[in-house]
Amino acid sequence: MTKKQESTEDEEVIEETGVSDTHESLFEALREIMAADGKISTDEEQLLAQLKELVSDDSKQPKKSQIRSILTAMSKVDGKADFEESTIINEYLQSLPDEHSEDSDIHEEIPDSTRDLEIDGDAHMWIRDLDLHYGNAQAIYNVSIPFKRNSVTALIGPSGCGKSTLLRCLNRMNDLIPICKIDGSIELDGEEIMGRGADLVTIRRRVGMVFQKPNPFPKSIYDNVAYGVRLHYTPSRRELDKIVEESLRRAAIWDEVNDRLHELGTSLSGGQQQRLCIARTIAVEPEVILMDEPCSALDPIATAKIEELILELKKHFTVVIVTHSMSQAQRVSDYTGFMYLGRLVEFDKTSKIFGDPSKELTARYISGRFG
Repeated sequence: MTKKQESTEDEEVIEETGVSDTHESLFEALREIMAADGKISTDEEQLLAQLKELVSDDSKQPKKSQIRSILTAMSKVDGKADFEESTIINEYLQSLPDEHSEDSDIHEEIPDSTRDLEIDGDAHMWIRDLDLHYGNAQAIYNVSIPFKRNSVTALIGPSGCGKSTLLRCLNRMNDLIPICKIDGSIELDGEEIMGRGADLVTIRRRVGMVFQKPNPFPKSIYDNVAYGVRLHYTPSRRELDKIVEESLRRAAIWDEVNDRLHELGTSLSGGQQQRLCIARTIAVEPEVILMDEPCSALDPIATAKIEELILELKKHFTVVIVTHSMSQAQRVSDYTGFMYLGRLVEFDKTSKIFGDPSKELTARYISGRFG
């Protein structure tokens, strides 16, 4: 199928939604997002139906947060949020009029910064007064948050609130987006990592990342784990064998793959692939592990194994996890930060956030009354 034919089909699907012409810029954003992977899936069709319902009434202006949530979900249908798609989304959101607090029960005053943050013990990383812009559109507003050493911190909030964007700041992955501008400070073990002279390769070794969708390399199980080690070090074959085995054991997958290390990592099940990716991450001995919704594509059994693994990993690493699952945040995290519309609304011990939150907005979100 040619790109011209694909584009025509995209337009036909959008036209079939029957949405008003007043949202033509939204249609254009949708065309570009759907054209990014060259096909229209059932999930995308369902999201289009949601948008039809949302914007079909010209008398009511849909909220930016609602549109952001659906567009972001659409950009992730193929398992990843492409940088180009993120740019399209933020350019469209920038074109919308600013929201006003019409629903006082939802839009209570959100602080520009949560200053009085306390943790029991040493902060392994600190974000201080961080602002992030995509072009002229601001996505993160003056966020400060500590991450306690050898603990799990969960970031929660509705889709499009900025939690994954904030997570990617911790190992400077947002630097790869040309229109992204970040102001503020991020410290790793007391060392500022936002300066121009910072060694990004070293930062990303010290702060590893596990993505939403398992992404093993098209290599053997052994070479998946050994890949980063070979890049950063020059181990002997015996040393490399030991590192691979130890990493697979720590990722709780050694017993399942030890007799087939030379099979492709992509041949494993989804849950096994995610644990392989965790093994690949810890093989280079990071200090901090970032996890962006690591269980969203997994079944309940595979999810339980990942959660057990997270609790084990925090004995050796500092873990920061983004999750949409309130129950998962309660099960695995020690501290929780609730984000909304790019701001940190509340940060505290997880037991306090879910048991007795200090902000009404937090209470409404965790009880499912919005988001």
